Amino acid sequence: MIVKTHYYLSVFPLEALIASQLDPVQFGRYMSIGKKNGSFERIIFIEIQGEVGDAFDWDYARKRCVPHDDGAPKNSVWMSVYRALERVEFDQFRSLHLITADGRNLEIEPVKLESPPEERSYYVYQELCPIAPMVVSSLDPLQFSAFMTDKSQAVGVPTIVFADIRALELDSLKDARDTGPVYDKNLGHLRECILQIRQNPDKRNKNLERSFQSFAYNIIDRGIYVGDAENVLVYPIPSRDELRRNNYDWGRSAMIL
Repeated sequence: MIVKTHYYLSVFPLEALIASQLDPVQFGRYMSIGKKNGSFERIIFIEIQGEVGDAFDWDYARKRCVPHDDGAPKNSVWMSVYRALERVEFDQFRSLHLITADGRNLEIEPVKLESPPEERSYYVYQELCPIAPMVVSSLDPLQFSAFMTDKSQAVGVPTIVFADIRALELDSLKDARDTGPVYDKNLGHLRECILQIRQNPDKRNKNLERSFQSFAYNIIDRGIYVGDAENVLVYPIPSRDELRRNNYDWGRSAMIL
């Protein structure tokens, strides 16, 4: 029997390209809790169409990603742990998988973002890969992706993965929805960043945190984005009602329900 080889691009908590004979549900469980239930961590990965182009050693994966002597599938063959995201062609991106700490999987299909969502006075983004600051921005997701991947900018990246985070109202700093502990310790800094963005049109982005502190699935607003200078894909987070109907166990594990 021929066993299919899958190719998974991990974007959180580390950047890597991994070949595996496990399907996405099995792979997510393996990466999250391990073979002996020894880890317990959130994982985000995107399945990609493999064996396209010459950016990766596909022959190496074909030779190494084979069943064990007892017939058990190969769990993982690590193909890259450095600058993997930027070497994936945009049309290779398939479903994104959000894995909870107990190994539950939410699969989200990509949608090409053609127009920006509703306008806001500011946005909060958690960058996931290949850099990890949390920023306050005056740019909508399309503009933010274009800005961060603009080759003419002094500082930028070729491709970026980021999530939009539920934002607080500046006047009251209260939110009708659960944002978890993300703003608990930095409300003053949040207000300062928002004011700088609003008062200075030339200041488009302001770092709120320089690296991950409290990122969790229950603070994601509309979705997770993958973008470069020409394209943006959005992986939209289902509503609470949709999760309750179709992915209740994942929603409970992600502390959304």
